[in-house]
Amino acid sequence: MSAGSPPQLTRRQPSRRSAELLLLGCAWALGVLGTLQVGWATGEGTPNRLWVTVGVVGALALVMHLVVRLKARYADPVLLPVATLLTILGLVMIYRIDVASAQRAERNSAPQPTPDVYAQLTWFAIAVVLFVAVLVLVKDHRRLQRYTYSFGLLGLILLVLPLAPIIGTTVNGATLWVRIGGFSFQPAEAAKILLTLFFAGYLVVKRDSLALVRSKFLGLGFPQIRDLGPLVIAWVVSLGVLVFERDLGTSLLFFGLFITMLYIATQRRSWLILGSIFFAIGALLAYQFFEHVHNRVTVWLDPWSYADTSGYQIVQSLYGFANGGIMGAGLGQGFPNFVPFANTDFIVAAIGEELGLTGMFALLLLYAVLIERGLRIAVSVRDSFGQLLAAGLSITLALQVFVIVGGVTRLIPLTGLTTPFLSYGGSSLVANWVIVALLLRISDRARRPEIPQIDADDALTQVVRRV
Repeated sequence: MSAGSPPQLTRRQPSRRSAELLLLGCAWALGVLGTLQVGWATGEGTPNRLWVTVGVVGALALVMHLVVRLKARYADPVLLPVATLLTILGLVMIYRIDVASAQRAERNSAPQPTPDVYAQLTWFAIAVVLFVAVLVLVKDHRRLQRYTYSFGLLGLILLVLPLAPIIGTTVNGATLWVRIGGFSFQPAEAAKILLTLFFAGYLVVKRDSLALVRSKFLGLGFPQIRDLGPLVIAWVVSLGVLVFERDLGTSLLFFGLFITMLYIATQRRSWLILGSIFFAIGALLAYQFFEHVHNRVTVWLDPWSYADTSGYQIVQSLYGFANGGIMGAGLGQGFPNFVPFANTDFIVAAIGEELGLTGMFALLLLYAVLIERGLRIAVSVRDSFGQLLAAGLSITLALQVFVIVGGVTRLIPLTGLTTPFLSYGGSSLVANWVIVALLLRISDRARRPEIPQIDADDALTQVVRRV
């Protein structure tokens, strides 16, 4: 700008909140249509409680939109609608499985089971409260970097908390749960967020030393031995989770998250290669010495030989996919209750049966959009901590989706992770909505227009001395 010329005024950047509200309305309408289809197809009808549930879901979505409009005006307009649509699809499928369970109990003259959809709706309301709390209390994501090591310590404590006597609980062979009174939760779901915060803060400070090349092998630069400490610690902790908690999914998530964030921070392919080597060694040791890992790999390789025992769940899942075909059996017209734990670990199989391969592609596309928007936020934000944090949170979702969908479709061995936003379970739903809130906060900072600074010499007004 030349001296004496007026400052250039920047065009006001649109907040895109109206587009977000429109997308939220479409997501809610799809949920209403899906719920009505389940009621018509199963003969359940449309009782009054159904309309109350639909109204509550719409009200919760509207509350989140209003809070984003007030507290994160320039945040990404797509994240909230996509996450809401995934949550609504999960509620519809859980309701569908509840109806199937109730009808089976009626045919067998058994007591009616407690519907899970209302518990999931309650957890959704709690998730909305925490979503609002994050946006209200965390005014700037950069302040979270001050508590890097506190987050790391608390995350490790939560990771090993299920091993504590009395409160630790083992379910289906895995020690994942903590039960206090009548309340139970999975600490690993909160730990993944805290550890992502720790990794982001730690790598911002240590990225230069970790990226420094000390030696070369086969054309690849490697750091010095002492800089391998973080990688070794992450490897040992992930193996510890695998051995003592028998939690293959959390172990893979924890180690994969750290290696990926380390690569993003340093841009060194050597870290990926070292991480792959450590992963291969850990996988081989786990297969050779730990029976539960050996059994899962054996069932994965040949589930049909164990169709009546340990392979029953995955075999029924594959039968469900085959029954769905390309277009699906129809929402409310499949047999999702034939798969054990269909509303938790295998909710993807229920969706694949009733909505078919087409519905699965649409579901994976929604996850792809969610993860792509998160990575786009990581690229657009200006500070290094925000970049690593947004990337880490997006990678957490991506790893979960890959591991659970890969396990259900027999691409990889089953690990026991939940499907983000879809599966029944309060810990997972609440944690994933906190991730969305953090991404929206970072996005608001990245997309917020900068206020132009005007020099006194370029001001449009002048002081004139009176004669």
